[in-house]
Amino acid sequence: MLRVCINKSHRETAQRVTYLCTKVICSNHSTLCNKAVRRLPYDEHGRPVQFQQCAPADFLSPQQFGRYGWYAPPSRKYGMLVVRILRGALKLRYIVLGGAIGGGVSLSKKYEEWKDGLPDMKWLDDVLPQGDKWGTFSKKLMEISSVMKDVVQIDPKLKELGEEKVAEWKMWFDNRLDDAIEAADYQGNNASITESKDDIKSKASVSALGLSNDDSKKKYENLQTQVETLQTEIMNVQIKYQKELEKMEKENRELRQQYLILKTNKKTTAKKIKKSLIDMYSEVLDELSGYDTSYSMADHLPRVVVVGDQSSGKTSVLESIAKARIFPRGSGEMMTRAPVKVTLAEGPYHVAQFRDSDREYDLNKESDLAELRREVELRMRASVRGGKTVSNEVISMTVKGPGLQRMVLVDLPGIISTMTVDMAADTKDSIHQMTKHYMSNPNAIILCIQDGSVDAERSNVTDLVMQCDPLGRRTIFVLTKVDLAEELADPDRIRKILSGKLFPMKALGYYAVVTGRGRKDDSIEAIRQYEEDFFKNSKLFHRRGVIMPHQVTSRNLSLAVSDRFWKMVRETIEQQADAFKATRFNLETEWKNNFPRLRESGRDELFDKAKGEILDEVVTLSQISAKKWEEALTEKLWDKLSNYVFENIYLPAAQSGSQNSFNTMVDIKLRQWAEQALPAKSVEAGWEALQNEFINLMEKAKKSPDHDDIFDSLKGAVVDEAIRRHSWEDKAIDMLRVIQLNTLEDRFVHDKTEWDQAVKFLDTSVRAKLAHTEETLNEMLGPGQFTRLTHWKSLTEDQSKRRYVKTELDKVLKNDDKHLPTLSYDELTTVRKNLQRDGIEVDTDYIRQTWFPVYRRHFLKQALHRANDCRKAYYLYSQQGAECEISCSDVVLFWRIQQVIKVTSNALRQQVINREARRLDKEIKEVLDEFSDDEEKKAQLLTGKRVTLAEELIKVRHIQEKLEEFINSLNQEK
Repeated sequence: MLRVCINKSHRETAQRVTYLCTKVICSNHSTLCNKAVRRLPYDEHGRPVQFQQCAPADFLSPQQFGRYGWYAPPSRKYGMLVVRILRGALKLRYIVLGGAIGGGVSLSKKYEEWKDGLPDMKWLDDVLPQGDKWGTFSKKLMEISSVMKDVVQIDPKLKELGEEKVAEWKMWFDNRLDDAIEAADYQGNNASITESKDDIKSKASVSALGLSNDDSKKKYENLQTQVETLQTEIMNVQIKYQKELEKMEKENRELRQQYLILKTNKKTTAKKIKKSLIDMYSEVLDELSGYDTSYSMADHLPRVVVVGDQSSGKTSVLESIAKARIFPRGSGEMMTRAPVKVTLAEGPYHVAQFRDSDREYDLNKESDLAELRREVELRMRASVRGGKTVSNEVISMTVKGPGLQRMVLVDLPGIISTMTVDMAADTKDSIHQMTKHYMSNPNAIILCIQDGSVDAERSNVTDLVMQCDPLGRRTIFVLTKVDLAEELADPDRIRKILSGKLFPMKALGYYAVVTGRGRKDDSIEAIRQYEEDFFKNSKLFHRRGVIMPHQVTSRNLSLAVSDRFWKMVRETIEQQADAFKATRFNLETEWKNNFPRLRESGRDELFDKAKGEILDEVVTLSQISAKKWEEALTEKLWDKLSNYVFENIYLPAAQSGSQNSFNTMVDIKLRQWAEQALPAKSVEAGWEALQNEFINLMEKAKKSPDHDDIFDSLKGAVVDEAIRRHSWEDKAIDMLRVIQLNTLEDRFVHDKTEWDQAVKFLDTSVRAKLAHTEETLNEMLGPGQFTRLTHWKSLTEDQSKRRYVKTELDKVLKNDDKHLPTLSYDELTTVRKNLQRDGIEVDTDYIRQTWFPVYRRHFLKQALHRANDCRKAYYLYSQQGAECEISCSDVVLFWRIQQVIKVTSNALRQQVINREARRLDKEIKEVLDEFSDDEEKKAQLLTGKRVTLAEELIKVRHIQEKLEEFINSLNQEK
């Protein structure tokens, strides 16, 4: 046999190898039980391995022990394999059986839990029919199915939705009714219908439930009413969703079209990014209109000014040039109430767009045209303020389209000769002044519109034009409505007008146009075709020598105006750029002289900087320590509550006469206070503490060396507005009420430290109240003798009387140290008679007024003595409680109040840090966002020479850059 050595720690392993053998290896290693031999490991020759104890040097490790393997005799190998297989199968059977049983039990419990969680449906037994009634109900429902198809009729108004929608709804109703019948058949028994249709119409559904004839009629009427109501509701909902669906489909189509355009026209999109020449020039004019709001002579850039009498057709001429009806119309009513600057440019699509909007109006769609006209009218009416009829605010828009001539036109309100009652008193003068301002520009092209259907002598515009351009070097005369003039006026007069011989005014050219046939619905194409046909067939304009062909039609007019416009632009743009260079140089020199170390910052930039500083202060607010918050809140709370505590709780209770009544009165008053006024006062104190801390941070920031006082007005306005809007959360009051009531329920001071703090709190509070009372007495009694001698002051008559009264009252308090807070009638009489002996006449009210501060001072001094006596009385208090020999009830009262203030300040501190500071931050951001969009507000809050000079310099610099960019592009085009 092989000998394998094992130590004591390995003996357990050897014993496990024997598989719980009853006989273990003997001490001399000579005997092994047969079971042990059968179950011991064997070597490769089939011999059992013997275990014996060996010397420590011969010990084998478990790894070496495992090398010998576990061998069984050859004759036993197959038997052991079969036994192991059977044992594994038996184990598997137990596992499967146990799992099935456990799973069934668990599933049963889950089912019971689910069943218990279902709602109680027993009420259905009283509502739904039982047993045979289901069969009867099934019969009635089948009959209702055929009857209702004739009874329930679709509302005729729904025919507007189309026959398809009606058929769809009828099919839906039939399907729902068939489903109900099938459900009834499933619950009950199938039976044939035995009653007639007439009977079913009257009582079909209700007789199935066993009701009487009267009830049947009522139920049937209710059923019919409900069906009609449901029908109406269903169709209304269907109409609503159909409209929404159509709207979404329309938007989807438009988005798809835009996507296809962007996808297929990438080159066109790239060209749009590069601004056209006329767009650049229009931007320069827009910048100038914002800079030069007074229409002064500084803005001498060319533009086409369209002027004329009211209803002369000037707006129609502009629309004909723009090839679209873009302006609102009215019957004899003034529609143009503000200058409208229209920039015409050539483009692939006929669209219009306002300067301050990204929306493009498709001028080929009547719906977009109507919306554009409505928007123009709304902008005109919005520009008129303060009861005015006309406005100087410019409405800027761009019109692009194929074949449009590039130019900038300004349509002005028509000149009137008579005002109506609904116009402002200065309307006529305002229009004249506005028109003169625009025409006074030496580089403006005046498009003078004259109505050909009225007498020329009635014109008002020609006189104004002659005043501004007497030589006619920049005026183009346009005669409108010549189709009417040919029928009404003398042909010779029309010839004289178009040849410049009737009016004394002079012009570069004379043109005749037809702007319509008097029909509002005519399109521009129809009007232009009518114009072409008129001039081809007109006898007046077809004769030789009367007028040249290029002087008629809107097309020739637009070509002539555009050519003159660009010629004027090329002649004057360099001069205007040089003028702005000089202005910029002067402004920069002035800035360097006044603010040499500062950069030119406009209002927007200054506002953004101030906004950042304010938000930084809000962040600093959230970084205040919890200890500092509690100190500030405690101070503010006591400042708010101290007067109520003394006047309504402490003094009335202390003057009650006994310690028991004191404690009872204190409990009642404290509970009433906590239930009513205390929570609201606490929230008010918390809000004021938050406000004070934020204002202190703002004031502290002003002392910083980097502080800029130009922001002070803006910061103050933002903080004031945010604080005005901010309010504490409502639920905070309820939460504080619960906390404070629970705290006041505790009436026993727990340790010496709290006792000392309460005594100190009482002493400090009483001393502060005593100092205030002393000040009141000093004002009532006047200065003392030393002060009168050193400061040369004297007593008034009233102060002298008060001193005599006080002397008598001191005697009363000296005789009765525990006097009640009120004087008796006898005492009042005694004091008054004593004063009369000294020659002083006073009434009882005068004595009471003097008594109040005198007694208050006497009481507070006694309270200080009691507080001093109670400093070392905690041991007696802790042993005897309320029966303590030394009366310290006022110390306990102030301890309770001190605890309430502690828990309240802690709760308020948490609310401030977690909620209120964030809400204040949010409100400040909202105020800043509102102010950032309000230019008037920014101009009001950011003022001073530094701001105005920087604003002007920035605008002039920006305009000059725009002009230089335009000049470079113009030279490249040449």
